Amino acid sequence: MELDGLPASGALYRRALLGVVPGVGGRRGADVPGLELAVGGVSVDQRHLADYDRVCGFRLTDRLPATYLHVLGFPLSLRLMTSPGFPIPLTGVVHVANRITVHRPVEVGERVDFHTYAENLRPHDRGRQLDVVLVGSIGGEEVWRGVSTYLGKERASGGGPRRDRADRPEPPAFSAQWRVMPRVGTDYARVSGDHNPIHTSKLGARLFGFPRPIAHGMWSKARCLAALEPRLPEAYTVDVAFKLPVPLPSTVAFSASPNGAGWDFALHSARDGRPHLTGSVR
Repeated sequence: MELDGLPASGALYRRALLGVVPGVGGRRGADVPGLELAVGGVSVDQRHLADYDRVCGFRLTDRLPATYLHVLGFPLSLRLMTSPGFPIPLTGVVHVANRITVHRPVEVGERVDFHTYAENLRPHDRGRQLDVVLVGSIGGEEVWRGVSTYLGKERASGGGPRRDRADRPEPPAFSAQWRVMPRVGTDYARVSGDHNPIHTSKLGARLFGFPRPIAHGMWSKARCLAALEPRLPEAYTVDVAFKLPVPLPSTVAFSASPNGAGWDFALHSARDGRPHLTGSVR
Protein backbone atom coordinates (compact mmCIF):
# COMPACT_ATOMS: atom_id res chain seq x y z
CA MET A 1 0.00 0.00 0.00
CA GLU A 2 1.51 3.31 -1.13
CA LEU A 3 0.76 6.22 1.20
CA ASP A 4 0.71 9.86 0.11
CA GLY A 5 2.94 10.87 3.02
CA LEU A 6 4.15 9.83 6.44
CA PRO A 7 1.26 9.35 8.91
CA ALA A 8 0.90 11.43 12.07
CA SER A 9 2.30 9.57 15.06
CA GLY A 10 -0.08 11.15 17.61
CA ALA A 11 -3.21 9.70 16.01
CA LEU A 12 -1.58 6.27 15.78
CA TYR A 13 -0.72 6.27 19.50
CA ARG A 14 -4.30 7.23 20.33
CA ARG A 15 -5.46 4.29 18.25
CA ALA A 16 -3.04 2.02 20.11
CA LEU A 17 -4.37 3.19 23.50
CA LEU A 18 -7.96 2.52 22.40
CA GLY A 19 -6.88 -0.93 21.31
CA VAL A 20 -6.30 -2.04 24.89
CA VAL A 21 -9.75 -0.94 26.08
CA PRO A 22 -11.99 -4.01 26.56
CA GLY A 23 -14.72 -4.13 23.95
CA VAL A 24 -13.07 -1.44 21.81
CA GLY A 25 -9.83 -2.97 20.54
CA GLY A 26 -10.03 -5.45 17.70
CA ARG A 27 -8.80 -9.01 17.71
CA ARG A 28 -5.13 -9.78 17.35
CA GLY A 29 -4.04 -11.76 14.32
CA ALA A 30 -2.53 -15.21 14.58
CA ASP A 31 0.26 -14.29 12.15
CA VAL A 32 1.98 -11.23 10.71
CA PRO A 33 -0.24 -9.28 8.30
CA GLY A 34 0.32 -9.69 4.59
CA LEU A 35 0.74 -5.94 4.34
CA GLU A 36 3.62 -3.81 3.14
CA LEU A 37 3.46 -0.02 3.47
CA ALA A 38 5.46 2.42 1.39
CA VAL A 39 5.96 6.17 1.12
CA GLY A 40 8.16 8.02 -1.34
CA GLY A 41 10.26 11.15 -1.36
CA VAL A 42 10.71 11.73 2.38
CA SER A 43 12.88 14.79 2.99
CA VAL A 44 14.90 15.83 6.02
CA ASP A 45 14.20 18.95 8.05
CA GLN A 46 17.65 20.30 8.94
CA ARG A 47 16.44 21.82 12.21
CA HIS A 48 14.92 18.50 13.25
CA LEU A 49 18.13 16.68 12.34
CA ALA A 50 20.18 19.15 14.42
CA ASP A 51 17.78 18.69 17.35
CA TYR A 52 18.09 14.91 17.07
CA ASP A 53 21.90 15.16 16.90
CA ARG A 54 21.98 17.22 20.10
CA VAL A 55 19.65 14.87 22.01
CA CYS A 56 21.70 11.81 21.04
CA GLY A 57 25.21 13.29 21.16
CA PHE A 58 26.07 13.26 17.43
CA ARG A 59 28.15 15.93 15.75
CA LEU A 60 26.19 18.52 13.76
CA THR A 61 26.84 17.59 10.13
CA ASP A 62 24.88 17.15 6.89
CA ARG A 63 25.41 13.37 7.00
CA LEU A 64 22.54 11.45 8.61
CA PRO A 65 23.42 9.21 11.58
CA ALA A 66 22.48 5.59 10.97
CA THR A 67 19.84 5.73 13.69
CA TYR A 68 18.23 8.88 12.25
CA LEU A 69 16.81 6.92 9.30
CA HIS A 70 14.99 4.76 11.88
CA VAL A 71 13.41 7.92 13.30
CA LEU A 72 12.64 9.35 9.86
CA GLY A 73 10.72 6.25 8.76
CA PHE A 74 9.31 5.31 12.17
CA PRO A 75 5.79 6.71 11.53
CA LEU A 76 5.43 4.25 8.65
CA SER A 77 6.37 1.30 10.89
CA LEU A 78 4.06 2.68 13.57
CA ARG A 79 1.20 2.70 11.06
CA LEU A 80 1.92 -0.96 10.31
CA MET A 81 2.05 -1.91 14.00
CA THR A 82 -1.32 -0.27 14.69
CA SER A 83 -3.04 -1.86 11.68
CA PRO A 84 -6.07 -4.14 12.33
CA GLY A 85 -5.03 -7.68 13.17
CA PHE A 86 -1.40 -6.90 13.96
CA PRO A 87 -0.46 -9.80 16.28
CA ILE A 88 1.31 -7.80 19.04
CA PRO A 89 -0.30 -4.77 20.72
CA LEU A 90 1.79 -1.63 20.49
CA THR A 91 1.01 -0.50 24.04
CA GLY A 92 3.49 -2.15 26.37
CA VAL A 93 5.54 -3.74 23.60
CA VAL A 94 9.24 -4.28 24.42
CA HIS A 95 11.96 -3.46 21.89
CA VAL A 96 14.48 -6.26 22.45
CA ALA A 97 16.92 -5.91 19.54
CA ASN A 98 17.75 -3.71 16.57
CA ARG A 99 20.01 -4.21 13.56
CA ILE A 100 20.83 -1.40 11.13
CA THR A 101 22.78 -1.80 7.89
CA VAL A 102 24.19 1.30 6.21
CA HIS A 103 25.03 0.53 2.58
CA ARG A 104 26.28 4.06 1.94
CA PRO A 105 26.09 7.42 3.71
CA VAL A 106 22.93 9.50 3.23
CA GLU A 107 23.18 13.28 3.05
CA VAL A 108 20.63 15.78 4.31
CA GLY A 109 19.54 16.96 0.84
CA GLU A 110 18.56 13.49 -0.41
CA ARG A 111 14.97 12.24 -0.48
CA VAL A 112 14.35 8.73 0.84
CA ASP A 113 11.72 6.20 -0.20
CA PHE A 114 10.66 3.90 2.65
CA HIS A 115 8.81 0.61 2.81
CA THR A 116 8.06 -1.53 5.85
CA TYR A 117 6.71 -4.98 6.63
CA ALA A 118 6.64 -7.50 9.49
CA GLU A 119 7.99 -11.03 9.46
CA ASN A 120 9.14 -13.98 11.55
CA LEU A 121 6.48 -14.13 14.28
CA ARG A 122 7.80 -16.65 16.79
CA PRO A 123 7.23 -17.80 20.37
CA HIS A 124 9.23 -16.44 23.29
CA ASP A 125 9.28 -17.65 26.90
CA ARG A 126 7.47 -14.43 27.89
CA GLY A 127 5.08 -14.18 24.93
CA ARG A 128 5.65 -13.69 21.19
CA GLN A 129 8.13 -11.65 19.22
CA LEU A 130 8.48 -10.54 15.61
CA ASP A 131 10.64 -8.41 13.35
CA VAL A 132 9.55 -5.13 11.79
CA VAL A 133 11.69 -4.35 8.74
CA LEU A 134 12.12 -0.78 7.47
CA VAL A 135 14.01 -0.20 4.22
CA GLY A 136 15.26 3.14 2.88
CA SER A 137 16.03 3.56 -0.82
CA ILE A 138 17.22 6.43 -3.01
CA GLY A 139 16.76 6.32 -6.78
CA GLY A 140 15.72 2.67 -6.60
CA GLU A 141 18.87 1.66 -4.67
CA GLU A 142 18.63 0.34 -1.12
CA VAL A 143 20.87 2.51 1.04
CA TRP A 144 19.69 1.60 4.53
CA ARG A 145 17.88 -1.26 6.28
CA GLY A 146 16.65 -1.54 9.87
CA VAL A 147 15.26 -4.62 11.60
CA SER A 148 13.57 -4.05 14.97
CA THR A 149 12.65 -7.08 17.08
CA TYR A 150 9.67 -6.52 19.37
CA LEU A 151 8.35 -8.68 22.21
CA GLY A 152 4.70 -8.75 23.15
CA LYS A 153 4.36 -10.10 26.68
CA GLU A 154 1.52 -12.55 27.29
CA ARG A 155 0.30 -13.79 30.64
CA ALA A 156 -0.41 -17.28 29.36
CA SER A 157 3.18 -17.90 28.37
CA GLY A 158 5.46 -19.80 30.67
CA GLY A 159 8.30 -17.74 32.08
CA GLY A 160 11.71 -19.29 32.12
CA PRO A 161 13.92 -19.35 35.21
CA ARG A 162 15.38 -16.03 36.25
CA ARG A 163 19.08 -15.69 35.78
CA ASP A 164 21.02 -15.48 39.02
CA ARG A 165 23.03 -12.28 39.47
CA ALA A 166 26.06 -14.40 40.27
CA ASP A 167 25.92 -15.75 36.69
CA ARG A 168 26.45 -12.33 35.16
CA PRO A 169 29.91 -11.73 33.73
CA GLU A 170 31.88 -8.81 35.05
CA PRO A 171 31.27 -5.70 32.94
CA PRO A 172 34.24 -4.53 30.85
CA ALA A 173 36.27 -1.52 31.86
CA PHE A 174 34.37 1.59 30.84
CA SER A 175 35.72 4.40 28.68
CA ALA A 176 33.00 6.95 29.54
CA GLN A 177 30.21 7.57 32.03
CA TRP A 178 27.01 9.43 31.16
CA ARG A 179 24.42 10.85 33.51
CA VAL A 180 21.02 10.12 31.94
CA MET A 181 18.46 12.62 33.21
CA PRO A 182 14.63 12.29 33.08
CA ARG A 183 14.40 14.82 30.24
CA VAL A 184 16.11 12.27 27.96
CA GLY A 185 12.78 10.41 27.86
CA THR A 186 10.74 13.45 26.82
CA ASP A 187 13.43 14.96 24.57
CA TYR A 188 13.87 11.74 22.63
CA ALA A 189 10.10 11.26 22.37
CA ARG A 190 9.88 14.74 20.86
CA VAL A 191 12.55 14.16 18.19
CA SER A 192 11.65 10.54 17.44
CA GLY A 193 7.85 10.60 17.54
CA ASP A 194 7.94 7.58 19.88
CA HIS A 195 5.65 8.73 22.70
CA ASN A 196 5.26 5.41 24.50
CA PRO A 197 4.31 6.48 28.07
CA ILE A 198 6.82 4.11 29.67
CA HIS A 199 9.48 6.65 28.61
CA THR A 200 7.74 9.92 29.42
CA SER A 201 5.36 9.43 32.35
CA LYS A 202 5.76 8.11 35.89
CA LEU A 203 2.18 6.86 35.84
CA GLY A 204 2.58 5.35 32.40
CA ALA A 205 5.74 3.55 33.46
CA ARG A 206 4.08 2.15 36.60
CA LEU A 207 1.09 0.89 34.62
CA PHE A 208 3.50 -1.35 32.70
CA GLY A 209 5.54 -2.53 35.67
CA PHE A 210 8.39 0.00 35.80
CA PRO A 211 8.93 1.97 39.03
CA ARG A 212 9.91 5.05 37.00
CA PRO A 213 10.28 6.00 33.32
CA ILE A 214 12.97 4.29 31.26
CA ALA A 215 15.11 5.56 28.39
CA HIS A 216 14.19 4.59 24.84
CA GLY A 217 16.30 1.71 23.62
CA MET A 218 17.00 3.54 20.36
CA TRP A 219 18.29 6.54 22.29
CA SER A 220 20.75 4.23 24.07
CA LYS A 221 21.85 2.77 20.75
CA ALA A 222 22.21 6.20 19.18
CA ARG A 223 24.22 7.50 22.15
CA CYS A 224 26.64 4.58 21.87
CA LEU A 225 26.95 5.06 18.11
CA ALA A 226 27.64 8.77 18.64
CA ALA A 227 30.56 7.83 20.89
CA LEU A 228 31.97 5.67 18.06
CA GLU A 229 31.12 8.17 15.30
CA PRO A 230 34.69 9.21 14.36
CA ARG A 231 35.68 5.54 13.94
CA LEU A 232 32.76 4.34 11.79
CA PRO A 233 33.36 3.22 8.18
CA GLU A 234 31.29 4.37 5.19
CA ALA A 235 29.25 1.13 5.17
CA TYR A 236 28.60 -1.13 8.16
CA THR A 237 26.04 -3.06 10.19
CA VAL A 238 25.41 -2.10 13.83
CA ASP A 239 23.63 -4.76 15.84
CA VAL A 240 22.39 -4.35 19.42
CA ALA A 241 20.52 -6.41 21.99
CA PHE A 242 18.62 -4.43 24.61
CA LYS A 243 19.06 -6.00 28.04
CA LEU A 244 17.79 -4.31 31.21
CA PRO A 245 16.09 -0.90 30.94
CA VAL A 246 17.94 2.33 31.74
CA PRO A 247 15.86 3.95 34.52
CA LEU A 248 15.56 7.73 34.50
CA PRO A 249 17.59 9.19 36.08
CA SER A 250 20.68 7.00 36.30
CA THR A 251 24.38 6.90 35.46
CA VAL A 252 25.56 4.49 32.77
CA ALA A 253 29.03 3.28 31.80
CA PHE A 254 29.98 2.92 28.12
CA SER A 255 32.70 0.52 26.98
CA ALA A 256 34.07 -0.23 23.51
CA SER A 257 36.85 -2.42 22.17
CA PRO A 258 38.10 -3.06 18.61
CA ASN A 259 37.30 -6.44 17.09
CA GLY A 260 39.03 -6.96 13.77
CA ALA A 261 37.79 -4.21 11.45
CA GLY A 262 34.83 -3.47 13.75
CA TRP A 263 33.87 -2.77 17.32
CA ASP A 264 32.18 -4.45 20.26
CA PHE A 265 30.48 -2.12 22.71
CA ALA A 266 28.23 -2.21 25.76
CA LEU A 267 26.30 -0.07 28.20
CA HIS A 268 26.11 -0.98 31.89
CA SER A 269 24.83 0.52 35.09
CA ALA A 270 27.65 2.52 36.66
CA ARG A 271 26.28 1.65 40.11
CA ASP A 272 26.02 -2.15 40.03
CA GLY A 273 27.23 -3.26 36.58
CA ARG A 274 23.86 -4.49 35.34
CA PRO A 275 23.84 -4.78 31.52
CA HIS A 276 21.65 -2.36 29.57
CA LEU A 277 22.85 -2.98 26.01
CA THR A 278 25.41 -5.00 24.09
CA GLY A 279 26.32 -4.34 20.48
CA SER A 280 28.73 -4.65 17.62
CA VAL A 281 29.77 -2.78 14.48
CA ARG A 282 30.91 -4.89 11.55
